[in-house]
Amino acid sequence: MANAFDILERLISFPSVSRDGNRALIDWVFALLKEHGIDAKLFPNESGDRASLFASIGADGPGGIVLSAHTDVVPVDGQAWSSDPFTLREHDGLLFGRGTADMKGFVACALEAFINAKAHRTDPIHLALSYDEEIGCVGVRPMLCELKDAGLKPSWVLVGEPTSMAVATGHKGKTAARATFSGVATHSAMAPQGLNAIHMASDFLLELRNLQHELAESGHRDEGYDIPHSTVHAGLIQGGTALNIVPDSCVLDFEIRTVAGDNPDELLGRLTGAALKQEKNLQQHFPQAAIKIDVINAYPGLATPPEAPELGKLKALAAGTGCKKVGFGTEGGLFRETFGVPVAVCGPGNMDQGHKPDEFVARSQIEICRTVLAQLLHPA
Repeated sequence: MANAFDILERLISFPSVSRDGNRALIDWVFALLKEHGIDAKLFPNESGDRASLFASIGADGPGGIVLSAHTDVVPVDGQAWSSDPFTLREHDGLLFGRGTADMKGFVACALEAFINAKAHRTDPIHLALSYDEEIGCVGVRPMLCELKDAGLKPSWVLVGEPTSMAVATGHKGKTAARATFSGVATHSAMAPQGLNAIHMASDFLLELRNLQHELAESGHRDEGYDIPHSTVHAGLIQGGTALNIVPDSCVLDFEIRTVAGDNPDELLGRLTGAALKQEKNLQQHFPQAAIKIDVINAYPGLATPPEAPELGKLKALAAGTGCKKVGFGTEGGLFRETFGVPVAVCGPGNMDQGHKPDEFVARSQIEICRTVLAQLLHPA
């Protein structure tokens, strides 16, 4: 019989940081499933350094639950860990290691339940493990396209992101964009004769802040979220080479996270319009002035009806009453968009522990998840 804690220890030992790939971990999972008589299909990227995995047990045909999870983790660079982040350590009932909460704890439980269900399951169960979720749900997309073309028709999907084992049926959508500003370089002693690209970015940043204020004050609201309105956030700005040079280039990365009532394309269109107006004004004196906005990544929000009957058994088994919504994104919206089926988010641990030094999941959370999945996958 598979054991979630043994599996988790092995999963944590793989430093599957998004930038480095997850292939060693996926190959190990592939071999583990093979050892238990389960065939899996890999969906590698072009370079082969990462791959998604899909496996099924039970009868062929439509229906069944998909257990979905990502296998990549965020970096540990610059974080003050008290022990090796890629060696599982337990202290006072807490399991420490990069990815324990987000979300290898669920992966371990899902693998255990999936393998153990093979002996008694007759209707379909599916397992989907993806790569590069942390940088925008990258790896799951080509896998979903192939699975849909192959005729997969699941009944519903469980994404095991950490929710303290409460059931979530909604999250915001996200659009990540990059604004590139082109100015005119000159010596800083003659700064007015040049066009400072950093200043251009600063003026555009004011447009982002004004839109954020408007959304907070009068935008659509969904009180199911901790932040009940859409948000605009500038996360990275890079420009300039030396203090005595007026910079002719600057790049600003920003994101828009939307509640269901707001259209991300419309909001991005407003920002693009403001950038075009700024560009035209500057070109009156500096014909070289340019502002380009490109979408880097986007994924849809998730809005599953809480009363969906497919979720009934999960809600009865999981923690709390009713359903909630989470602030972070998942591949759940892509599953719902692809297959049109209910999607729930429910997994061990809390995202408050994710992405931090000394990330952890409580052993008790893993135990609850093991019990829930074992009962969920057991024939009715």
